[in-house]
Amino acid sequence: MLERVSNLMRSTAPGVRGWRVVLAAALLTVASYAAALELRGDHPETYVVKRGDTLWDIAGRFLKKPWLWPEIWQANPQIKNPHLIYPGDVISLAYLDRVTAKVTPGERKASPINAVPLAEVEPFLKDLRIVDSIDDLPYVVGIEDNRLRGARGQVVYVRGLESAVPGQRYLVVRPEKRYRMLERAGLCCDLFQSQELDARGRPGLSQESPWTAAVFPTKNTEFLGYELMTQTAGTVTRTEVAGIQATTLLLDAEGRDVRVGDRLIPVQAQPYDLQFFPHPPKQQADYGRLTVMAVADAVHFGGTRDVIAISGGARQGIDNGTVFSIWRRGDSVVDRVRDGLDRDESLTPHESKVRLPDEFAGHAMVFRTFDNVSYALVMSSVKPTAVGYELKHPDAAY
Repeated sequence: MLERVSNLMRSTAPGVRGWRVVLAAALLTVASYAAALELRGDHPETYVVKRGDTLWDIAGRFLKKPWLWPEIWQANPQIKNPHLIYPGDVISLAYLDRVTAKVTPGERKASPINAVPLAEVEPFLKDLRIVDSIDDLPYVVGIEDNRLRGARGQVVYVRGLESAVPGQRYLVVRPEKRYRMLERAGLCCDLFQSQELDARGRPGLSQESPWTAAVFPTKNTEFLGYELMTQTAGTVTRTEVAGIQATTLLLDAEGRDVRVGDRLIPVQAQPYDLQFFPHPPKQQADYGRLTVMAVADAVHFGGTRDVIAISGGARQGIDNGTVFSIWRRGDSVVDRVRDGLDRDESLTPHESKVRLPDEFAGHAMVFRTFDNVSYALVMSSVKPTAVGYELKHPDAAY
């Protein structure tokens, strides 16, 4: 049986200047997709792309499942490059017998639109990254005039840059968090920890408490990575010569303060991908494996347009544009009707409690991925997102 679906798409022939034609298609069988797409009933015949639009916004306006829109693009072999649409492009919402209706493209003076609002994620693209180790990174050992903090126009002194040459540029980064997973014996869900780090890049004493292992026996502990926050950038001006054991770095960029213990990494030309196209996960993770580990610039809660760190990355098949639904895990409660109103919650065995359903909170799209950790933007929400919430397929019903 054929389902009626809409297709918002573009075709760009490589090497051809000027025309970038937006096409509409298609007839797709139900077998092509796990869930059929449907047009919203109030759609117009065409839509003119406006400045400030995002791919998510446009797809959400006309499709009930915007994260499946790129799959329709990919199902049409005539689409050469669906990656760019521009303000002024007229998108045909034709369907069924109007398979290849050409429409007029807009001018190409404005920047192309993306799936996510770049203004919301660019600071995190530039400022946050995950690394496996910080022990071998060069680090700030002193600051000009014995200051406690360094800023633009001042110099800092670095150990570990023995082979540096004047003129080389480095980012000054600060280890902020350490992420790890505790595989808990006998329980449905693993525990993911976000540990704040001190000036040396090590967890504070209070965070090394053994309470977690005592309350939740663990089978295995998996390290997920260190989160680094970019502070500023600088240029090497003097190297280790004549018995000097530190390299001099001039801080020459606007940014945050620098302190002893901050690390250095080489400056890279745009080390992140700016193409985000919403799509479901490539593989299904076990329940409890993917959770919200942190909410950027917040303690525990966030909402629409907030950035979250999640406990999965490239090794779990996650890439830019992967969309998840966010769920508050259902509580396990005492059945006081059956067991009595005075039943002590804390003394009741877990297996004797009633598991309540998970509660839907919203959708999030991944915009930067590392091996075991990814950053995602909360695209829509019906309630706040919190640390510990579960991430599922965007079409999950429970």
